[in-house]
Amino acid sequence: MIVTLEFPPGALLSEPELGKRLGVSRTPVGEALQRLAREGLVTILPRRGIVVSEISVSDQLRLLELRREISRFIARMGAMRASDEERLELRQVARAFQEAAAARDTAALMSADKTFHDLFAACAHNSFAYNAINSMEALMRRFWYAHSASEADFIQSSRLHAELARAVAKGDETAAAAASDALSDYCEDFVRTALDRPRPVASVRR
Repeated sequence: MIVTLEFPPGALLSEPELGKRLGVSRTPVGEALQRLAREGLVTILPRRGIVVSEISVSDQLRLLELRREISRFIARMGAMRASDEERLELRQVARAFQEAAAARDTAALMSADKTFHDLFAACAHNSFAYNAINSMEALMRRFWYAHSASEADFIQSSRLHAELARAVAKGDETAAAAASDALSDYCEDFVRTALDRPRPVASVRR
């Protein structure tokens, strides 16, 4: 709900209300909010509540500086270490990206993106890299939602993700690293031009 801007930046969240809405007790809600705070999606203010974090272009660029290096490492290690099953799944998600682009289906793209990044993070078989990049992905997706992408962005993102998936699946370390850098370049360009895009209006549904 935070990533898709159902809870927009600056929204105040309540543990009891979230628990009621999600049909769970207060304990798992509190644990989830603590994790979201560590990932930078919410800020917990003692005695005041929980606030959905603002979206900052400068923060996003700093995030991408680090993500570029971690992504390149995972791409190279994944090309070396991915299992046969992971390589098959990477080829399948590459096709999913192509189909999403052809259909201009944003929901399908986001689903493929989530599947890809979970698989991509795991295929290097390095728990430290896995945890590091996973903590960044929700921030990346929220930025995409917050700054309306054009059809050209949509197609380019799908193509670059598919190329990275195929390079890792093929086991080509050099191609995988290059594909990772190409995707990072695209993400950085998207962020730098974000100020020129209209920001969608989102509201908190009670």
